[in-house]
Amino acid sequence: MADIPSDAPQHCPGTASEQAGKTSACQGCPNQNLCSSGATKAPDPAIEEIAEKMLTVKHKILVLSGKGGVGKSTFSAHLAHALASDATKEVALLDVDICGPSIPRIMGLEGEQVHQSGSGWSPVYVEDNLAVMSIGFLLSSPDDAVIWRGPKKNGMIKQFLRDVDWGELDYLIVDTPPGTSDEHLSIVQYLSSARIDGAVIITTPQEVSLQDVRKEIRFCQKVQLPIIGVVENMSGFVCPKCKNTSQIFPPTTGGAERMCEEMNLTLLGRVPLDPRIGTGLQIAVLVPVLLDLRIDTGPQNRYWTTDSCVSTSPTGPQDRYWTPGWVLDPRIETGPQDRDWTPG
Repeated sequence: MADIPSDAPQHCPGTASEQAGKTSACQGCPNQNLCSSGATKAPDPAIEEIAEKMLTVKHKILVLSGKGGVGKSTFSAHLAHALASDATKEVALLDVDICGPSIPRIMGLEGEQVHQSGSGWSPVYVEDNLAVMSIGFLLSSPDDAVIWRGPKKNGMIKQFLRDVDWGELDYLIVDTPPGTSDEHLSIVQYLSSARIDGAVIITTPQEVSLQDVRKEIRFCQKVQLPIIGVVENMSGFVCPKCKNTSQIFPPTTGGAERMCEEMNLTLLGRVPLDPRIGTGLQIAVLVPVLLDLRIDTGPQNRYWTTDSCVSTSPTGPQDRYWTPGWVLDPRIETGPQDRDWTPG
């Protein structure tokens, strides 16, 4: 990662670059002598400090997306809550979307504050076994804009990983911003010695989303970040009355399934649109929605639906509750029907 100091001139090659301190852009920079000496190319000591801190975290999972608005943060929150539904597991959710933190709102934690203790920053707890940390807790108002350059954002991520008193965790879910930015480079670099389990990539069925997801996949491959699999969000709408599945966003190029086949990746599952999520309710209300989702395990027309709809007829002969074990080896499908959805 090429860190650029806040006082660096325009076109700075970055302190980790081979050209650091040597280019014409470096002339007159107060850091020129330090950069040209090669001292800035040494490994960041924080990497080892973070690796030691992460020894108490069994599983570290990044949630990525190529494009904003595909439901990545909502998925991260649901995943963390689902894992924490097992009272024997300790779970934490870290929001590293520095400029657009949405986890406090989704988790119903707006207005909460982070406290400093002798062992570091204390995260905000949703439940006894579910901790959350976000820059949103450090802002005086949720409407405050965070206008930071890369180095300052990197420093905040470093603090989150090194200085937050997570305690012993079974799962650390990291919600990242969309795309491939400084935050992604930072989190991968700082966790490079901490044995990341991998990334879950979120997309929607449209090609405009898949195009950016392919770039995200290439990023993971370049930085040697394992990919656990892909989740197709907003994949169809299950009518609460007739139980038929309609494609609101048709997979014009085959959707995530074809992309995964072409790129030799695992399709973890498809998550349908649910009107209750669209109302903007907080996660405290949405958790029962998530845990109430059922899967029709019959040989045909497999899809997700919910019990609290107009029709109370079962979705199939074998109604089984969904559990978070699919993170490791899921196989969830929606129905094959493509029907035009109408409000009636």
